Amino acid sequence: MNYGIVLKVLGKLLFLESALMMPSLLIALGLGERDLRAFVITVAITATAGFVMGRIQVEKQKMKVREGLSIVTLGWVVFSVFGALPFVLSDSLSFVDAFFEVVSGFTTTGATVVTDIEILPKGLLFWRSLTHWIGGMGILIFTVAFMPTLGSGTFHLFKAESPGPTADKIAPRMKDTAVILYTTYIVITLIEIILLKLGGMSLYEAALHTFGTVGTGGFSTRNASIGAFNSTYIHLVIAVFMMFSGVNFSLYYKAFKGKWHEIFQNEELRLYLGIILMATLAITLNLRFSVYDDTWTALRDSFFQVNSIITTTGYATANFDVWPDFSKSILFLLMFTGASAGSTGGGIKIIRILFLFKLIRREISKIYHPRAMIPIRIGGKALSGDINVSIASFFALYIVTFVGGTILISLEGHGLVSAASAVAATIGNIGPGFDFVGPTQTYANFSMPSKMLLSFLMLIGRLELYTVIALIVPGQLRERVFQS
Repeated sequence: MNYGIVLKVLGKLLFLESALMMPSLLIALGLGERDLRAFVITVAITATAGFVMGRIQVEKQKMKVREGLSIVTLGWVVFSVFGALPFVLSDSLSFVDAFFEVVSGFTTTGATVVTDIEILPKGLLFWRSLTHWIGGMGILIFTVAFMPTLGSGTFHLFKAESPGPTADKIAPRMKDTAVILYTTYIVITLIEIILLKLGGMSLYEAALHTFGTVGTGGFSTRNASIGAFNSTYIHLVIAVFMMFSGVNFSLYYKAFKGKWHEIFQNEELRLYLGIILMATLAITLNLRFSVYDDTWTALRDSFFQVNSIITTTGYATANFDVWPDFSKSILFLLMFTGASAGSTGGGIKIIRILFLFKLIRREISKIYHPRAMIPIRIGGKALSGDINVSIASFFALYIVTFVGGTILISLEGHGLVSAASAVAATIGNIGPGFDFVGPTQTYANFSMPSKMLLSFLMLIGRLELYTVIALIVPGQLRERVFQS
């Protein structure tokens, strides 16, 4: 293990984080609120630590897989620890609660322990929502895009942090790929801010809710989330941009290049939009004849909530915890599907669901043709045996983690529905669940050990299990995993 390069990159990350805190510090300074001192101290500590670590001399610059995985995992933890300091130093939250809140922000989960969001200082609220935007595309991808290159090892960072079974380069150079992705990210962000501002939001709230939408995080400035804005226009703008943010960002680059045929033929995109359509129509019909008096309101709220859950954003316009069991069952299933690979959303990812469908179809075909060699194809390309095994084992590991987490959380006695939905909502980076963690509730009443466990689930969910687990498995297995 090249510890020097790990510490050096972590130092660069901390220095970057101190710079990213500056807008929040300026807001606190302009408004003269109690979080000013907290941000000044935090920026000073973070920048100093980053400067010192970044000055470490490294003889061998080449980064291998083990260093890449260590940097990604430790980067998210270190970012969260230092990012929690403004909440602690301003006496807004305890360290455990602040760590939970910031991990929830950076992993774009949106689960909160804050019972009254609207009393927090505006600088803290800005930082809280900005963590979504930073974490949405990825902390390390941001570093690769806007800081000096780290050499050929940058692909190890990209691969470890990118959601989905494969990590495809858009451009030959890794830095160019990162720049293209972030340019797309910034353009979408600016468009939504403008549209929300035109809908009557203040620039401040338009920016913060855009951070939560494009980053698929879900932190709001209001206790009632998006439901606090009694505007169909705002609801629809956010719903549509949640849907856009759940699309593989490489498809936007293809659209820019005029490759529309490739976009229309993309199987993952078609399945993603098909699931949204079918789930929206099913819930609309269910709500129309049991909860709502008019079809339009049922359609609007179902479309919003389906997009919020499948993209793992977690915003709410209604208390879906009181909807009929049929509608809640669909939303619960959507917690596992997640959005597209290469998007800012969490969950299992649509491309893996597509693989599962094709695997089932192949196994049925082999009953009739047992000797047939039937490859699984996605996008016209046959998946290799290694990718097939990787995806299948991911499903198994995801379910084992979900079951194990549910059992541990249920020890607090909150009930099976609450425990299961809390784990599903954190490992899938969604935020709100059902019952004890419904859209009108918070995670504040969980014990300290449970909050730390849920924080861990958010991290491994954002890094798609293997990146974190590979670092904590026994030595011999770790050596095999880290071979490069």
